[in-house]
Amino acid sequence: MKALPALLLATTALLPFTAYAEEVPMAADAGDAGDGVDRRPIVVTGHVETYRSDSADGLKAPTPLLDVAQSVTVLSREQLDDQGVTQLGDALRYVPGVVLAQGEGNRDQIVLRGQNTTADFFLNGLRDDTQYYRSLYNIDHVEVLRGANALLFGRGGGGGVINRVRKAPSFTGQSVNASAGVGTFGDFALAADLNAPLSQTVGARLNGTYEEFDNHRQDFHGRFIGVNPTLAFAPSADTRIDLSYNYDDDRRTADRGVPSLAGAPLEGYRDTFFGRKDTNISDVKAHIVEARLTQKLADSLTLTVAGQFSHTDKYYANIFAGAAVNPATNTVSLSAYNSTVKRDSWIGQANLTWQGKTGPIGHTVIAGIEGADQATDAARQEGIFPGGKASATVALADRLDIPAITFSAPSRSTHAKVTTFSAYVQDQIELAPFLQIVGGVRYDSFKIRADNLLNSTSAGRTDNKWSPRAGVIVKPRKNISLYGSYTKSFLPQSGDQFSALDATQATLAPEEFRNLEVGAKWDVTPTLALTAAAYRLDRENSRFNDPVTGLPQLSGKTRTRGIELSATGKILPQWQVSLGYALQDGKVRSSTTAAPAGRALALLPESQISLWTRYDVTDKLGLGLGVTHQSSAYTTVSNTVTLPAWTRVDTAVFYNVSKNLSVQLNVNNLLNEQYFPTAHTDNNISTAQPRSARLTVRMGF
Repeated sequence: MKALPALLLATTALLPFTAYAEEVPMAADAGDAGDGVDRRPIVVTGHVETYRSDSADGLKAPTPLLDVAQSVTVLSREQLDDQGVTQLGDALRYVPGVVLAQGEGNRDQIVLRGQNTTADFFLNGLRDDTQYYRSLYNIDHVEVLRGANALLFGRGGGGGVINRVRKAPSFTGQSVNASAGVGTFGDFALAADLNAPLSQTVGARLNGTYEEFDNHRQDFHGRFIGVNPTLAFAPSADTRIDLSYNYDDDRRTADRGVPSLAGAPLEGYRDTFFGRKDTNISDVKAHIVEARLTQKLADSLTLTVAGQFSHTDKYYANIFAGAAVNPATNTVSLSAYNSTVKRDSWIGQANLTWQGKTGPIGHTVIAGIEGADQATDAARQEGIFPGGKASATVALADRLDIPAITFSAPSRSTHAKVTTFSAYVQDQIELAPFLQIVGGVRYDSFKIRADNLLNSTSAGRTDNKWSPRAGVIVKPRKNISLYGSYTKSFLPQSGDQFSALDATQATLAPEEFRNLEVGAKWDVTPTLALTAAAYRLDRENSRFNDPVTGLPQLSGKTRTRGIELSATGKILPQWQVSLGYALQDGKVRSSTTAAPAGRALALLPESQISLWTRYDVTDKLGLGLGVTHQSSAYTTVSNTVTLPAWTRVDTAVFYNVSKNLSVQLNVNNLLNEQYFPTAHTDNNISTAQPRSARLTVRMGF
């Protein structure tokens, strides 16, 4: 809590730079000097490059962020490029309230407002919940919408959702952009972006990338291939059709870090790989096809219809530390398994947006329906070490001597089918220029059936849930808003991925999330915004087994409370900033078999600070500085292993060689801090990459 006054002071210190934002009324006929010459100023409008965005596609309505009763962060393409990031996880490091989880070295996984998730990811507002790593080569911007978001996105989203917005074709102005970057460890990335208007009504765009991964870890390597062609048609001024195909091919080492020792991460083995390069493999191929129609029905009425099909084929295998280091023998026990997942998903969505008035009352109404069908085949095999053992004990060394393994017959083989239908409506009502209220509700019919292919048993469950949303926005000035909101979401007991459902889970009602939030937003200038939010998020209906009867009960409860502050945009014409701070606390509120009441939630540091800033010294030369800090956090809800607090400093230099050519040098972890950024279990703890540099050349024509 001590960091909060300092952060408030730092935010206040920005205000002198923005004093010119005060509204100054102009005298009538100020441009008329009496000589017949009109001296009124000429106003030129256009796009100003800034980290700040004033809207978000995931909101499904053209509501300015100033008038949205929740905390929203938008990471612009310009900021992503300046930071030199190519993967979603690296980009989210600069968002307050988001903590990166390890994801077992094979997927994106985050903790958002204390809620751990592998599934709350969306692409152009459509669910993208397969467990894999997401590249940013074809992404225009990334949106983080915090709080329970069931009304807009359906199940899950208890702490918030991540929505990536794809680059789209333009009908005017052919452009070719390309970049090439190489890093200290030999990692490199090539990317190209071609926009080609084929006529006044047809546009095409092609994004592609090839990236090779490498880092400080022994035997780590990987590569990513991404291709995304898109077509757009505008048969009339009121109609647009977008077609897109996305192919991702990701193969990399599945690295689960180091074990713990005496309640802390194992020191001195930052580079040591607790696996085998011929076994620890993550291989994912994803195909995503999307069609979208945007139809303007009237000046204030727009219909959007979107459909998506995705097919994902994933295999991963891993050897990992299965227990803490034994200090008496200086050894560690290793375990292993592999997993295959094939998933086909169909999603259809229709959304109607109307902006208008009933008498003096203004309205922004969204109403829509959504249907989805998802089929998942999943299997798992356990690793067998020499002698037919399920684990092996090896001596600690700079390079471990790990025996080759085989895999058992499947220990799990399931087929799961999820079918959903949803309908939602929301009205944002402007009662007066200074007062708006928001009300809405979503209905979800969620049906899951899971077949256990090993014992030929099946289980199923259908839930029909209502998810309300309510809020109020008060605007003491046109560029300032104060808001309060209540939102609710749910998650079926089969978890994020719904790959299995047993007879016990089928008897249990879904978990519920309730988010209360108040906040303030200030658009200091058209290019600089300050925001503040305070929230309380309650999660209920977690499972536990009654200690007497052994039967499952729904009394598990957690609560997360926090404060989030941010400043985004231009402080001065040549000075960009993205500043975030999160102060948070999360506890278990009722005892279950997983944890007693009072335990802290996993991967939830009390404080987070993220700063990225760019200052253009001249038209050609710019300098960048990034600082991220996390206080200590527990690896899991066991609260037995602690990740120490850490601070990382990044820098960058930008140079425009010409109008069409620029170079930038990003230096990450400048002070060579040795820290442990995240974990998956008490004994799968990631080690931070030491000081490294990346040189990127960008060309645009």
